[in-house]
Amino acid sequence: MVKLSKSHTFLLISFLVIVWGVNWPLSKFALTYMPPVLFSGTRTLLGGFLLLAIAIPRYRKLRLGQTWPIYLISALVNVILYYGLQTIGLNFLPSGLFSAIVFLQPVLVGIFSWLWLGESMNGLKIAGLLLGFAGVGVISSGAGGLSGHISVEGVLLALSSALSWALGTVYVKRKSAVVDPIWLVTLQLIAGGLLMTIAGSGVESWADVEWNAAFVASLLFISVFVIAIGWLVFYKLMDSGEAGRMASYTFLIPLVAILTGTVFLHEPFTATLFIGLACIVVSIYFVNRRGKEKPASLAG
Repeated sequence: MVKLSKSHTFLLISFLVIVWGVNWPLSKFALTYMPPVLFSGTRTLLGGFLLLAIAIPRYRKLRLGQTWPIYLISALVNVILYYGLQTIGLNFLPSGLFSAIVFLQPVLVGIFSWLWLGESMNGLKIAGLLLGFAGVGVISSGAGGLSGHISVEGVLLALSSALSWALGTVYVKRKSAVVDPIWLVTLQLIAGGLLMTIAGSGVESWADVEWNAAFVASLLFISVFVIAIGWLVFYKLMDSGEAGRMASYTFLIPLVAILTGTVFLHEPFTATLFIGLACIVVSIYFVNRRGKEKPASLAG
């Protein structure tokens, strides 16, 4: 494990928070030019192929014959369900709001890690769990009320996306000693992206895609910086032992998404949304806050 300097760690975390935050409004913008399933498949497939150049020199760590079921299960929960549900769900909710609900994922990981991995559960985490679900309840109560842009379907899709990501994170944590992390993210992106692209080609039409400069630039930014480089930075932080520090900053990602969506996409922001989002943000902070015993692990 190579220890990073404080400045290097700060730069990597800042990069990840910014690009993963900007990803949500940028994806919502791209969806005006490409159907959701095709977009979800294309962006992950491109990201996977870019990572393949990094993974190939590590071919001795692949061991596909023994580990292929892990790659397939990970592709199902971390790519097909996670990216697929979020891409469809962004059509129903403002991007900042959707990202805030999806980033309940660390809260769900806290529950699953306690139940299945034997990780600790303290009073602060329990308060965070309750606060997080209260935030979703507040947001859901405003669906169709203060803002016509909120839908129950969108909230459910966001929660389902968070659930699939949380299950995938816990599964990967259980299998982390068996597979190489670079090969894991590469193959799950390629397999999941390929399946979604094939499915999208069957239920959607490529003729509906508007290949203009703004869309192509958005697609390439998401594929290169959000997915390919973003996951490399993610695993770099994990391998350097900075998982706990990164986890404590995950609450900034939906805030970046909300700010970007409000400024550039003119997405609505109401008192009900503010209260619900505040509950979720504080919840994520509580669940990820490092205690005195040991640092909290990074939710994927």
